Parts: sequence; structure tokens; C-alpha cells
Amino acid sequence: MKLEVMPKQRVLEAEQREEAMEMSGLELWKHEKPPKICPLPPPLPAAAPFDESALVPPLNFAMVDEGIFRSGFPKTTNFRFLKSLNLRSIVYLCPEPYPETNMEFLEKNGIKLHQFGIEGRKEPFVTIPDDKIREALKVVLDPKNQPLLIHCKRGKHRTGCVVGCLRKLQKWCLSSVFDEYHRFAAAKARITDQRFMELFDVSSLSHLTPSNC
Repeated sequence: MKLEVMPKQRVLEAEQREEAMEMSGLELWKHEKPPKICPLPPPLPAAAPFDESALVPPLNFAMVDEGIFRSGFPKTTNFRFLKSLNLRSIVYLCPEPYPETNMEFLEKNGIKLHQFGIEGRKEPFVTIPDDKIREALKVVLDPKNQPLLIHCKRGKHRTGCVVGCLRKLQKWCLSSVFDEYHRFAAAKARITDQRFMELFDVSSLSHLTPSNC
């Protein structure tokens, strides 16, 4: 015989089921693991101040021969390095005035400036003054001026031409002269520079006796 449930009893049972579900949800929440909080990344370290005791060579710096060096334009960060070379002279191949800061460094260290203003123009408007290259070489090859540094702006074209002509005096073969030029000029190599070095007549400087690398 089927018992008939009274409506009031049904309401009571529904309330009890709802209360049980709420309590069950509460218990589950209590046992859940708390959300994982990722810590913020540490702040980036501040840039280290420039170490004034470091020896930093100028752009494209290299030794050409004993007492002869080449490079791009020296900056203040390069002064300590240049001082370590005990330079007597700098052969500067640009027409612009030498910066005051650089002049102060030269005067303080007893370094003489020899300037040969050669315009740094791009092809096809390049004119390389033969006479200035010759005068620069006379200074470079005079032992009284060594140790010395040859430089222009980037140490590629004008410096490369002077060094290339010096190599011809040292009786380097033309392919070796061009290989050295390309090592510094890279993608900026100029046909006019190579043509100038190829045709440069060293006979008028043959009385000078450059050392051999």
C-alpha cells in the first residue's frame, strides 16, 4: 500500500536537502587548496657605472707595425688605453678641427697632433689627395714621431689608404694589401680606394726605410 506524503512534509524534505548541499559545498571549499600566488620578478639590476680603470681601445684599433697603430676616432673612454701606448704623435686624416677634449688629452700627455685634412666623401665623388697621403707617410715613417696612431673617423677608408700605401713601401703584394684593407672596410670597401693604392707611386718615398711586419 503506497503512503501518500503530505505537501508540508515535502517542503520540509526539500529544505533539508538544500541545507545539506550548502553545507557540503562549504566543507569542500574549506578543504580546497588556496590559489597559488606567483611572486613578482625581481627588479633588473642598475647599469654598472663605467670603470675608469678599464683599457678600452678605439673602434677598429690594430697594430700596423712596431710603434705604428691605426683606429677610428678616439673617444674619452679610450684615453686611458691610448696613454698605455706611450704615444708621441697622432696622425689625424680628417679636415674637421680636433675636439677640445681630445686636444687637452694630447697636451696633458705630450702627444703631437699632425693633421692632414682629407675629405671623407662617398663614391663616385671620392678624390684622394696624393700629396697629403705622401706627407702623412713621411710623418708615419719618421722614428722620431713613433709610437704613433693613424686615425680618421671610422678607421676604414682614409686610414686604410695610408696603411695600404705603407704596405706597398714594405713590398707587400697587392692582394695582401687589399685583404688587409677589406678586413677593416668590410662591406664599405671602395673601388676608388683600391685603385688609388694600386696606382700609388712609392718611388719618391723609397729613401725611407719602413720596417717589415
